[in-house]
Amino acid sequence: MHGEQIKHPPSANFHADGGARPAKRLKKVKSSEHLCPSTTSDDCVVDPGDDDTLLPLELGQTSLEAALPSVGTDEDAIEEYEVAQAADIRRRLGEQNWTRGRTSIYVDAFNLALETVLEDEGPLFDHAELAVFENWRQLDYEAQYLDIADLPAAVQALQKTRQLPSPPLLAQRTASELDTPEVIALGLSFAFADRSEEVITTLEEASSLLQVDELKAIAREAKASGRNKRDLLKSLHSASRKQRSLSWGDPKDANNGVLTVANRCDSNEGSGDSNRPSPERGYGVGGSRDDHFVRKILIQTGSCIRLSSTVLNLFERVHLVFYRSTEWTEKSLKTIILSRISRRNFPEYIVSRSTNVFPSRSVLLEFESAIRTQSAVDSILEFGGVPKEDEFRKVIDTFEVIYPRWKLLLDEEQRKEARIYVSGEGAYLRRFSPAWVYTRILHKAAYAMGRLKLYKREYDLLSELLSQRLFHCARRGAWYQRKALIEEHYMAAALSGGEGDIEADKKKWKRAALRTCESGLEDNDCHLIYHYDLQKRISKLERALKVAKRDQHDFGHVLLSKATERVVKGVQILKGGTGERKGGSQSGGLPRGAQTVWLDEREGGGECRVEAMCLSWYRDQGWKGYHSEGGIVRTLFAYLFYDILYLYVPNVFQTPYQTCPLDLHTDAFYPSRASEINRRLIEISNGGAERLITELDKRGRETKLCVVGLDWGFERDDLLEIVKCFNGEALATVCKVMAQEYSQRGGGIPDLFLWNPETENVMFVEVKSENDRLSDTQRLWIHVLSSAGIRVELCSAVAAEVRSAG
Repeated sequence: MHGEQIKHPPSANFHADGGARPAKRLKKVKSSEHLCPSTTSDDCVVDPGDDDTLLPLELGQTSLEAALPSVGTDEDAIEEYEVAQAADIRRRLGEQNWTRGRTSIYVDAFNLALETVLEDEGPLFDHAELAVFENWRQLDYEAQYLDIADLPAAVQALQKTRQLPSPPLLAQRTASELDTPEVIALGLSFAFADRSEEVITTLEEASSLLQVDELKAIAREAKASGRNKRDLLKSLHSASRKQRSLSWGDPKDANNGVLTVANRCDSNEGSGDSNRPSPERGYGVGGSRDDHFVRKILIQTGSCIRLSSTVLNLFERVHLVFYRSTEWTEKSLKTIILSRISRRNFPEYIVSRSTNVFPSRSVLLEFESAIRTQSAVDSILEFGGVPKEDEFRKVIDTFEVIYPRWKLLLDEEQRKEARIYVSGEGAYLRRFSPAWVYTRILHKAAYAMGRLKLYKREYDLLSELLSQRLFHCARRGAWYQRKALIEEHYMAAALSGGEGDIEADKKKWKRAALRTCESGLEDNDCHLIYHYDLQKRISKLERALKVAKRDQHDFGHVLLSKATERVVKGVQILKGGTGERKGGSQSGGLPRGAQTVWLDEREGGGECRVEAMCLSWYRDQGWKGYHSEGGIVRTLFAYLFYDILYLYVPNVFQTPYQTCPLDLHTDAFYPSRASEINRRLIEISNGGAERLITELDKRGRETKLCVVGLDWGFERDDLLEIVKCFNGEALATVCKVMAQEYSQRGGGIPDLFLWNPETENVMFVEVKSENDRLSDTQRLWIHVLSSAGIRVELCSAVAAEVRSAG
């Protein structure tokens, strides 16, 4: 560490670099790439049912984090908390001053999580792991926090070898644990941190301790060069191969593929000079030239410590159990504590932290192993660039391994559904079954099969996924779409082998595709968002099969209409440009997605965004409105479904500080409350929205009740006027989409919401300026709104005049 103090490391992960945990790998925000790149091509389907994509939440949020209110989590908020805690300590212990490192929100938050988990779910951890936690409690605060004043003492405490009790004779590992290579046994002793001299054996690991300039200085000895670390390492390895031939393993395999950067300790502190690597000591395999560079790096850095991967994995398991999530972010820890002390008014609900989320230790360990496997699949398909053929085959190989286990767990879960789960409980608990994770991997494997043109295997897998109704119901629409596409285009050729009557086979499979689309429309778990594409394919297939007109499906009753094109002209302000132009829609080559600046001539002539300029134009036409994007829809949903949002469902309210149930952002929300939601949709269709809004407004407006999606900035009179203009059935359709897919459908709603009290109409408007293009989520919302009979316009903003800002 070179004597430096490390500010605010997340001790919950007890991360070895002494600073903030490296940013978690972010998920890509996609709409349909999992099965296809577009919604318009006949060979594509839409996959908004992936509950890991399209989130309107902060990327990487946990379910609990999404349910907590928005609170300040910056350095000022953290220091305010820590000073307040220190003041309490002074009152209790008579201390006079607060010293940084004597109290930390990170340590307090992790200890809260640990105590809660051990109190409620201690049996999920074995005797050795419980002993590790006890040793953690005995560490002094500085060693827990890693904001260290006495560095040598803290290093000594962290590197101390600690004995663990022998396992009881009856404590035998289950088959699941034995088959899980990621679960590393603690053995009879452990240390919280390893010495760099013992664990850093490769040039890749050692180089991570240095800045680029420092590594360049090392490289000069071998006359190696490069502009960045990757180039420098490649050059150094090349120099090593010239000296001696070695067979190195993949450095990514170390530490489960995650390289944890060690704490750099000053050479005169910590373990002392005796722990420095000796120039004569060998590192790695065979005493290669690489070892010489490793030694030089470690001499330069001094002795370092790195947290034990075994302990790190154990602490991460605590987070998994506490947060009921496959994701973890540092912010979760801060938010839950800061929510406690924030002056907010939360809805009344029953807090229920169930202890049966993970019914046994073996289930927990298999679930942990499953999400590691899922992460490996995601890294191939989503985060490693365009996958190659061998990478797709790796995904299919993973499928082959987990498929038999998935079948067994599926049967087991079906028995639970029939005999054990109380109403609504199973839908949420199933998300923590390894089979939930395996189902997602199967879905990804189907995509890989399609890319390799293994259509028969993909078809069989999709059929099997559709035959079950327990896992990932939100994907059923995407599975129907893809299955129908394969039947229509590929199955005849895949099965014929070039023999028989190919045209007859094509007709047979087109009829099968027609039945698949019909099944999708009849499936209550196939969300409305998919209906348009299924209806379009049905019409196409019936024409191809020459079905008699009287026998064809008529989808006129869904009131499907296209968005109306609208052009609004205005004055555009060109920032940094010169001169004026008139009569053109082009503004000098703005980059795609760039925000344009316009003149709001109807509202005082000030500068504004394009949405505000268009909103003023519509107001001139007699409309009232907001530039709210999804804000008005989420607010209406919160008003109309308030009591259903906070209905008692086991496990979904883990703290008293939530703004929504934990399953709202999952596809478990709707089936767990299906009867209540459907009754409410009927009530809304029959004109009951005004009563519901009035009742909640009286209860919550004065205290600004913290309800998910509810923006108290919308006036009550406006909301009542809006629902009077809203056709009841149309409003119920929008609410049903939100109930089914709150997370995915929170984005993509058109920019402007307008209503006309005189004509009692509502309208959504998507505003497009020069370089804007509709996203897949926007197209999907336009289809849903149009299908419900709601007017939608695409408003193109055109610059009638362009003025220079200068």
